[in-house]
Amino acid sequence: MDRPTDTIASFAKGLRVITCFGADTPRLSIAEVSAATGLDRATARRCLLTLHAEGYASYDGKYFALTPQALRLGMSALNALPLPQLVQPWLDQLSERIGQSCSVAILDSTEIVYIARAAQRRVMSIGLMPGSRLPAHCTSMGRVLLAALPEAEARTRIESADLSPRTPASLSSPDEIMEKIAAARRDGFALIDQEVETGLRSIAVPIIDGRGQTLAALNTGMAATAEPAETLVETYLPQLVKMQQNLRRIV
Repeated sequence: MDRPTDTIASFAKGLRVITCFGADTPRLSIAEVSAATGLDRATARRCLLTLHAEGYASYDGKYFALTPQALRLGMSALNALPLPQLVQPWLDQLSERIGQSCSVAILDSTEIVYIARAAQRRVMSIGLMPGSRLPAHCTSMGRVLLAALPEAEARTRIESADLSPRTPASLSSPDEIMEKIAAARRDGFALIDQEVETGLRSIAVPIIDGRGQTLAALNTGMAATAEPAETLVETYLPQLVKMQQNLRRIV
């Protein structure tokens, strides 16, 4: 159990002041912060003036507002979260918005491993969930992840994988698969049409961090229709890219 001397009361009060600010309360006076936190006016004033002195808040003589520098506090916390925990809320929102199942996966040798998923309906004969694995060479997420590797390393992984066709549409030639990986590297996305399972299409983009490194892949999958597979590019790629850009700010 923590002792009173193990905590810093003034720091805790400062955190309470910071959390007063939000979308509905972007500018607050000393009196408003005092009322919102339960702190006396003198304490609220000292906390606010400290934030101002350190560059975390602006002050116009009456109202205080958090500055962009305060975002660093939240960004540090977000960056400390495990990737699955970080992406899941975004994945849920994307899935609801487009009405299709969405997933995030990482590369493990010759396979992809699902780390987050938001399912609208079951589109595969197997149930996918975090921890599920699929071959990288015939999946949209696998191809964008392989595209992030040096070409020689990607080829080595392809040539060491089991390339047995899963469907009549599956590619089994390393050269043909490498051509698809090169296209994913060039285009920034990969499109799969019934290569991993008959009746399933998917499109994927990489999840890239602020340093330009590929951390994982994001995709959406749906049942194949009579329309050309390329319609997925027009229908879903903009939404995937938008989420890709949003995640780049926080991963």
